[in-house]
Amino acid sequence: MESNLNGDQPTSWDELYNINLVPSELFLKFRKGIQGFRVGLNLEFYNAPINECQAKLVLKPLASDRRWKFIYEPLRQDVRVLSKKIPITKFLNLQVGVGHSFQLHATGWKWKLSTCLGGDGVSRIRNKTTLGLCPGMDLRFGWRAEYVLPEIQGALGTGEPAFNMNSGRLQASLDRVEAILTHNSDT
Repeated sequence: MESNLNGDQPTSWDELYNINLVPSELFLKFRKGIQGFRVGLNLEFYNAPINECQAKLVLKPLASDRRWKFIYEPLRQDVRVLSKKIPITKFLNLQVGVGHSFQLHATGWKWKLSTCLGGDGVSRIRNKTTLGLCPGMDLRFGWRAEYVLPEIQGALGTGEPAFNMNSGRLQASLDRVEAILTHNSDT
């Protein structure tokens, strides 16, 4: 999409409107609620740019005001504790984490500012949508849309065209599909 933002006129509708429904990430998540905590096993399959599989063990509180989650990656031998995303403004979040790599014998911390909006000269939305199939089974879709809204303008007596239309652009993709299987126990 960025290649057409420099003023070049697109030659076809395919360049104006492009929707990719082939996800580059497939996740299978198993979750179990145990005494106020959620224990999870995530199997993450990445298709692009290289084929890769990762496994993660996740522990986090079930409380609605949970403030952290613990992640262990056995293949990489990494341990992390991440804060929940802390809202700074309506559209801006901060997340902080501390981690240790047993392979590298190193400890460090990270922070990340994130938003669902933004972009360079183009409007962008990133979001996750969850679809509950039945109790204990959900599908979550991570999708992205970059767009320029259509614009119609005109003028009379100014030497400009009486009618001019920019048809806008849309590039959307389904980036991630997650199958989430949850089992809650009363003990």
